[in-house]
Amino acid sequence: MKNKTSFLPREGEAQPSRCPDNTAFKQQRLPAWKPQLTIASVLSSFFLTGAFCLTVGVCLVLSANSVREIQIDYSDKCSDCSRLRENSSNWNKECHCSVNFTLKEAILGDVFMYYGLQNFFQNHRRYVMSRSNAQLLGRNVHIQRSYCVPFSTYRNGTPMAPCGAIANSMFNDTIDLFYSRNSSVIQVPLLKTGNSWWTDKNVKFRNPESYNLSSAFAGTARPPYWHKPVYLLDEEDERNNGFVNDDFIIWMRVSAFSTFRNLYRRVSRVRHFTEGLPAGNYTFRIAYNFPVSRFKGRKHVILSTVVWSGGSNPFLGIAYLVTGTAATLTGFVITGIHLKLRKKKTYFQKQ
Repeated sequence: MKNKTSFLPREGEAQPSRCPDNTAFKQQRLPAWKPQLTIASVLSSFFLTGAFCLTVGVCLVLSANSVREIQIDYSDKCSDCSRLRENSSNWNKECHCSVNFTLKEAILGDVFMYYGLQNFFQNHRRYVMSRSNAQLLGRNVHIQRSYCVPFSTYRNGTPMAPCGAIANSMFNDTIDLFYSRNSSVIQVPLLKTGNSWWTDKNVKFRNPESYNLSSAFAGTARPPYWHKPVYLLDEEDERNNGFVNDDFIIWMRVSAFSTFRNLYRRVSRVRHFTEGLPAGNYTFRIAYNFPVSRFKGRKHVILSTVVWSGGSNPFLGIAYLVTGTAATLTGFVITGIHLKLRKKKTYFQKQ
């Protein structure tokens, strides 16, 4: 073993320099733009920023206010079904309720139907983590160990598909819309596909490869709160089943707030509804399956249009207005300070 002192430099030997090379890059001598902050440039920046933000904010707020929207709370109107669902032993009993409303003016254009939940917290860490992305990609349907616990397997060892608390708590009310026209009742055609994000539908969610879905999910069981297995979510459209079901994909994108809405259906613009929803009497017929009374929640159904800036949420417009107002006020404050200091400097110069 060599002596440690052998690594030390000997007397008379030059020690290696730790200074960077004498180059323009390492010595930070490269040409650079160094702005000269003058009072004119600073004030113009603040006032231009304020004017831009105020203009954009006003446009966004006016756009959000132009959205036509009707929101109906059916938590109390379906109270009988709510009491039935409080008892978990009644999970296999059907319960329907109807909610009547009137449109005084027609809703023109594309009409979207949302379901809204209030006081439902999806931002709990264990809830957000309770999913298996590998399973949702169809890689390992029979997953045993994951963040899905305790909604990963049953006591007999049968794995759940899909697993996790998010999937288990999926919203499963069925909402149909009917229009009363000339003493006849017409069901409003609703589109159940094409409502999710393209990246979710084609990238983040995939069904396992098999000649049919029932064999792909063989050996698995539905989550405890579901009424049907995942491969029968849409019995009318085989392409809208399994992990690529639009309602399932939309639910799996959790909300950051306790009050939120998710897109449920789009009105198909055919026959009597080519221009939207005409004025008249309507009825929501709801198959009540999703209980909310235990956590003091509320349920809404919303009919809304959209504009170039999105839905009726004015948050972005208000944020621009606040930013523009703050920038403009800051510009006036700096202007006042500058005038005061210049006046004082002129006074001392005269003295």
